[in-house]
Amino acid sequence: MNRALVQWAGGDATQNRHLRRCSGAHYRGQVLRNAYTIVRSLDRLALGRQIGGMISLQFLVTAFVVVLAPGTGVIYTLALGLGQGRAAAVWAALGCTFGIVPHLAAATLGLAAILHTSALAFNIVKYAGVAYLLWLAWQSLKSDGSLAVSAKTTRDTGWRIAARGALINILNPKLSIFFLALLPPFLSGNASTATHEMVLLGIVFMVMTFAVFILYGAFAATARRWILGSETVMRWLNRSFAGIFAALAGRLALERA
Repeated sequence: MNRALVQWAGGDATQNRHLRRCSGAHYRGQVLRNAYTIVRSLDRLALGRQIGGMISLQFLVTAFVVVLAPGTGVIYTLALGLGQGRAAAVWAALGCTFGIVPHLAAATLGLAAILHTSALAFNIVKYAGVAYLLWLAWQSLKSDGSLAVSAKTTRDTGWRIAARGALINILNPKLSIFFLALLPPFLSGNASTATHEMVLLGIVFMVMTFAVFILYGAFAATARRWILGSETVMRWLNRSFAGIFAALAGRLALERA
């Protein structure tokens, strides 16, 4: 009887030691998991602060000035707003904004430098852009052109307007090197997050572009009401837009890689 009690007590002690070891292992595992979770949270918080600090007031002001300056996309949006109204201007702004994407991708992935070290590739894109701008100038001059300001204008579909707007920026090879020069000064300097930072800054730039172009388009659509009653004003506007597109084509033709 005593021997049975001893064996029972010894077995119970062994079982207790086993349970303590299991509990200790489980506790240590839980501690390690908690520590890992805390470290990951701190890393995310640090990255968030780093990226948040990167979008500085200086970057926002610089981007706003760049977006606000009238360029080919602004002229295109104004022409659509005056010629076809507010909805067309919104589609134009959308197309011009998405036309930035290839150049941002090229700058982020390092392809912009390749484009500008290849004279052949640069010239192919450049002269395609020149031809396209001259075509837009002709569309402004034609009485039934897609960019003509007229009281009786055939309205294009939104996707067609957006596609033309996107091509304006896609066929401008200088945009990729522009973004390659604009964005890096505002990066944190951390190589591991450089790509994410470039993408984030690019998205902010695109949002600002769309917002500013919408304002330009709304202004043009409002002014449309005042000019439709004057054939002389509409004729001079069409000539002005044609001249601007032709001048932009000439400037692009003189660009070098």
